[in-house]
Amino acid sequence: MPATPGLPVRRAALRLLDAVFRRGETLEQAEGAALGDIRTAPDRALAKAIAGESLRWLTDLDALIDSATKQNLPDDAKARMVLRIMLTQALRLDTPPHAVIATGLPLLTGGPRRLAHGVFSALVKPGRSVLPEAPTLPDAVRARWGEERAAAIASGLAFPPELDLALKDTGETETRAVQMGGISLAPGHIRLPRGAAVESLADFKAGDWWVQDLAASIPARLLGAGEGKHALDLCAAPGGKTMQLAAAGWNVTALDSSKRRLELLKDNLKRTGLKASPVRADALTWEPKHRFDAILIDAPCTATGTCRRHPDVLHRIGARQIPELVELQRALAAKAAEWLNPGGVLVYAVCSLEAEEGEEQAAWIDANCGLAAQPITPEELPAGLTPTGKGWLRTHPGMLLDQGGLDGFFAGRWSKR
Repeated sequence: MPATPGLPVRRAALRLLDAVFRRGETLEQAEGAALGDIRTAPDRALAKAIAGESLRWLTDLDALIDSATKQNLPDDAKARMVLRIMLTQALRLDTPPHAVIATGLPLLTGGPRRLAHGVFSALVKPGRSVLPEAPTLPDAVRARWGEERAAAIASGLAFPPELDLALKDTGETETRAVQMGGISLAPGHIRLPRGAAVESLADFKAGDWWVQDLAASIPARLLGAGEGKHALDLCAAPGGKTMQLAAAGWNVTALDSSKRRLELLKDNLKRTGLKASPVRADALTWEPKHRFDAILIDAPCTATGTCRRHPDVLHRIGARQIPELVELQRALAAKAAEWLNPGGVLVYAVCSLEAEEGEEQAAWIDANCGLAAQPITPEELPAGLTPTGKGWLRTHPGMLLDQGGLDGFFAGRWSKR
């Protein structure tokens, strides 16, 4: 008997959620296995959209489900998981209720289908269920960030982000923005409406640009023009910052410990025609052959700043993961300080919203690495962003909302005495 049309996509979305909650995988890590039998790009995109929006609005979806059941379903119950994706489709993706029921209930074969049908039908009655303007963040996240800051961040999470591109030639910014139908928020940056298929955009194969969030592009900008001097990009893959530095005239050594990710970096360099020297090594044991005029550390971190594009991070990351990463970040910063030439510049950055990985790390570098703080100036940042009182950069998804928002990042800058 042929499968109900659309059912394989919903089954794939369920597998994605299961990988996040049961195995702690990211959505990207789970895609290979979860979407293996989904062949077309639109169907794969739909499965990812259902799972992503379910994670984005999870706290609010669960509150609705609990309001319609006499006894709360366990957090990991399959019935709750199926109801999450059913409600996501009805309330966020505008899928007709009859289509949601037809493709949702079969996921509960041998399970409480009548319960799920009753709960869903009750919740989608006209006027019965409305989601808030912004997602409610999980309790543990609000506890870490504080209610006021969490509310500001949540305001930027209501929708997936638009598509940001970094240009190889910043001098083409205005012309390219007009040609591609986008806007620019900084030299070398173009923002396009979400949903654009990257490979089909103009000059993708020509290598004139690459995908990079506006906030992620700022740390490399803080090093300025290279003029042939030597820069080290620590934890470089998949290569966005390496390409920025190379395009700005730096002679770049791109170091990363992951073979797979380093291959992506090499592919990106080949596509763009930019030059760098990739090195596969553990930064904590590697010894460079020479010192550097600039070092950029985009350190391994919790990546909570990417929550608007990777909402799984809100549910996978907790306080227990932070201390181990903090130790690694400090070890990398200490190594980098040793490898700088006198007068050389260090930029430390993380795509994290956790103070332990950002502000507290910058204070630690101030006190322990023998470097002089080099405050970031307003003129170096996109319009609408300002440095902190200490001259650091802190962004979060609730900023620049009238322009489409940006990821959460922290960056600080120092020079070697």
